[in-house]
Amino acid sequence: LLEATFPGGSITGAPKIRAMEIIAELEPTQRGIYCGSIGYLSVTGAMDTSIVIRTIAAAGTRITFSVGGGIVADSDPEEEYQETLDKGRALVTALAGAVTTP
Repeated sequence: LLEATFPGGSITGAPKIRAMEIIAELEPTQRGIYCGSIGYLSVTGAMDTSIVIRTIAAAGTRITFSVGGGIVADSDPEEEYQETLDKGRALVTALAGAVTTP
């Protein structure tokens, strides 16, 4: 069940398997945690998950971030592009406020 559930259809598009193949063909690098899922399964059987979007990841001294937009049949490419830039700008602003220089 979990294997069929992830990644979420709202991230991959539809039909899911073909959309995932197209993503693999077009994107130059793997997404890592971006657009993946994070969650927990408790000892009582409770489970909660979320799709990881607008992601900031840190490894050593390197910080990366990822953003994107949902494309549908009537999307305006320029508006989607601008929305993606706006989301990225918000993460850069958040990082700038959190980074201190020695």
